[in-house]
Amino acid sequence: MVHLRSRRRLALAVPVVLSLTASLGFLPAAASAAEHAGQAEAAAQSTQAPKLAYVVNTKADTRTIASVKKAIAAAGGSVVATYEKIGVIVVHSANPDFGKEIRAARGVQSAGATRTAPLTAAGTTDEGAAEILSAAQAARTAKASEAAGAGEPLEADQWDLRAIGADKAAEINPGSSKVTVAVIDTGVDDTHPDLAPNFSASQSANCVGGKADTSEGAWRPYTAEDYHGTHVAGEIAAARNGIGVAGVAPGVKVSGIKVSDPDNGLFYPESVVCAFVFAADHGVEITNNSYYVDPWLYNCMDDPDQRAIVDAVNRAQLYAQKKGTLHLASAGNSNHDLDSDAIVDDSSPDDSTPVERTIDPHECFDVPTQLPGVVTVSATGVQNLKSYYSSYGKGVVDVAAPGGDRLYQIPDTPSKNGRILSTMPNNQYGFLQGTSMASPHAAGVAALLKSKYPHAGPAQLQALLKAQANNPGCPASYDQDGDGTQDAVCEGGKRLNGFYGAGIVDALRAVK
Repeated sequence: MVHLRSRRRLALAVPVVLSLTASLGFLPAAASAAEHAGQAEAAAQSTQAPKLAYVVNTKADTRTIASVKKAIAAAGGSVVATYEKIGVIVVHSANPDFGKEIRAARGVQSAGATRTAPLTAAGTTDEGAAEILSAAQAARTAKASEAAGAGEPLEADQWDLRAIGADKAAEINPGSSKVTVAVIDTGVDDTHPDLAPNFSASQSANCVGGKADTSEGAWRPYTAEDYHGTHVAGEIAAARNGIGVAGVAPGVKVSGIKVSDPDNGLFYPESVVCAFVFAADHGVEITNNSYYVDPWLYNCMDDPDQRAIVDAVNRAQLYAQKKGTLHLASAGNSNHDLDSDAIVDDSSPDDSTPVERTIDPHECFDVPTQLPGVVTVSATGVQNLKSYYSSYGKGVVDVAAPGGDRLYQIPDTPSKNGRILSTMPNNQYGFLQGTSMASPHAAGVAALLKSKYPHAGPAQLQALLKAQANNPGCPASYDQDGDGTQDAVCEGGKRLNGFYGAGIVDALRAVK
């Protein structure tokens, strides 16, 4: 199973991270000169030790980077990729002391391992398995769609489009083909008939390992089980072509940037750094990020490895923002209040043996969701109520969007399925739910806004996205299972609250 935002995820308010960003330029070298004593011996032993990946962050100038590369080699490291514009170097090393040795090198601002175990297969979990639409279901839905005058055969099951007015918006403005949304995910099956018309191969790549591979088809999923990215892509931009389903913005382009590890499905920092830089350098206007960067659910700034991860990914996403790219990310499925004082994380690190820890969410950061300028999206169901699993938090969630709710919000559709129907590999369709599905709905609306306001930058686009949202306000009660206890507490008013942020996105208002 793939490792995605469908797993338990948390996030924090952007203002907290703004102070974090300011501090990143002053990260101390965490090693002393004495630590160099065993350097040569460690390098000699490294050929017998397991290999790990690292990010090494320095000033973005040629002389410093060249000096740091020499230090990397001396410490037993090999350079995989260098991102000179942001001062991030991806390195492999089998030297168990590589991290502390390179942190002591002149010019290194932060450095750390991006994983806690060598690359070996590891089990991952997913929030609910996908349900493939059967031929019988498809036939019933197609009949209902025809009777309702829907444009696409399976549109009668797409309650989510109607919930945000995307069906009507498409009649006014389906989005511009000059706008591309990159799906940073498990890969996109661009051969799917609903995706092929809008797919941008020139803006797609395989970034696994930290270096972009743009060879033909490199962006496609490894297997049909790596369906997540294809599902997300369809929610954004499945074409209105008389086949299957429709996306929120069926006239825009969609690309795939694959970042999931082939052995364990995890999304390692070096792959995500590559994805943000690639998207920026290839003119992508919007990225969708329905995942968190592994192996840490939260990256705590008092740990040198986790600090380096935050630093590297933040540099990459800020670089993309400066080049005009808006990022959207999902809030997570733990039904946690992300504005709380303490949170128990019992899933990190997820590439070796997790250790339960209680973290302060104002000092330990979910990446990339809570990085500055990234739009955090919570999930709703057909009743425009927060989905039972969706994380929330006042000042954390920016907007909400349909992500599905199979338990408490059941639509009156042919399949009576509260989840989200979209494209799957091998020309199939299936239902999924999660904040993983909410983020691409918001990304689709952002693409419609970018189509209407082509000169809007990321900050302006985020403001427009919030301005067109509809906020239902906090519900009087949120006792979903009827046991007399509130399942979540919403704080805030009609303008801004913890469940919906500025509100539920509205595609129709966006194009009007």
